[in-house]
Amino acid sequence: MNGWGQWLALITMTVDHLTRYVLPGDWDLSWAGSSIGRIAFPLFAAMVAWHGLFNTRNPLRYSRRILIIGLVAQLPYMMMPRSSDAFILNVCFTLASGLALGTLVRQGWQHYQQQTLGLPWLLAGTAVGVTVWYLLGFWVEYGHNGLLLIPLLMFAMHALSQAESHFQARLWAGLAAFPVLWIAGQMNASDMAKSFTVGTCVIVLILAAGAAQRIPR
Repeated sequence: MNGWGQWLALITMTVDHLTRYVLPGDWDLSWAGSSIGRIAFPLFAAMVAWHGLFNTRNPLRYSRRILIIGLVAQLPYMMMPRSSDAFILNVCFTLASGLALGTLVRQGWQHYQQQTLGLPWLLAGTAVGVTVWYLLGFWVEYGHNGLLLIPLLMFAMHALSQAESHFQARLWAGLAAFPVLWIAGQMNASDMAKSFTVGTCVIVLILAAGAAQRIPR
């Protein structure tokens, strides 16, 4: 999943940026950004969520590495032409913050289950997390929905990967995917863009559920 996913995310992101910022407007290629270009972010979010869950011992350090890339890329990002003059942090800040939020929620819940964290502290941490999410959502690319996508993907991927053969486990794992698809559907305005974003999330969740193991190397 990782190798082809990285290349597909880079290619679709490039298509989006070329049609939006580089190619002449009279070429009328906006359809490419609203279709192919909408694959990039959910695919990057899915890979970050997967690595944060299964491929790194320290997800917060992984988040910091993404944040460093975002800091380096922020100045070129600010120089790109855009319809609004509002200050926005680039997508690396969205990915890094979403991973950090998802990791802290997961760790807090694990400590609560192990009875090393009391309910008042869990509720206080939840309040702080919701406040940070709300405030940060005005400043990052893809906004509040983009920040939520990675924690929800982490929740769904974990449930799907741990699902056992009996009906109740599979039902719970399937229900865990619905918030991801709902948020993905809220991230774009046009029906075409929504369908590509949601479709990308459906595919990565199917892969997380075990289909990736059936693909020959």
